[in-house]
Amino acid sequence: MARFLIVLGIAILVLGLLWPYLSKLGLGRLPGDIVIERGNFTFYVPLVTCLLLSVVLSVLFWVVNR
Repeated sequence: MARFLIVLGIAILVLGLLWPYLSKLGLGRLPGDIVIERGNFTFYVPLVTCLLLSVVLSVLFWVVNR
């Protein structure tokens, strides 16, 4: 469990450091993400982004556990 938490912490740290570069790639504004803008209110649901990250993380954890 401790190893998993350390790896998760490092992954979050790397993702945080790379976030400015990832946002330039369009991550978070993919087709299929729901954005509703009304006046000064914005509702955002990143469906496709979450699915893509889920697949990538599932493959990554599968490779690490092999």
